[in-house]
Amino acid sequence: MSIIVGYIPTPEGEAALERAIREASAAEAPLVVVNSTRGDVFVDERFVQPDAAKALDHRLAASGVEYTLLQPMGGHDAAEEVLDAAGQHRADLIVIGLRKRSPVGKLIMGSTAQRILLQAECPVLAVKAAAA
Repeated sequence: MSIIVGYIPTPEGEAALERAIREASAAEAPLVVVNSTRGDVFVDERFVQPDAAKALDHRLAASGVEYTLLQPMGGHDAAEEVLDAAGQHRADLIVIGLRKRSPVGKLIMGSTAQRILLQAECPVLAVKAAAA
């Protein structure tokens, strides 16, 4: 059993990470944190940089859960990376953060969350960031 979380450094990503830590702790399951970049831009703000990765590593260690931080740079989109990790780690749950998007935004840009929700072979828990 493992818990997979798609993580980006945003309020939605933070909400997903916090919930995934709670789920992993309650289930006494290993947590796999997936933070990916497609590598198609010089700087990807969604990809955790080395200093922030070190802070994230300390935060995960302090949580007491067994964890792995994956930062694939294979040129795949985030949904594919999360789904691949779920398959490789035999996930029992995927946790993702949701953000509000307009109908036109969903149509033009597609939806990582929607792909994960529709293609995952295990339950998916979608969380929202707390209202500001």
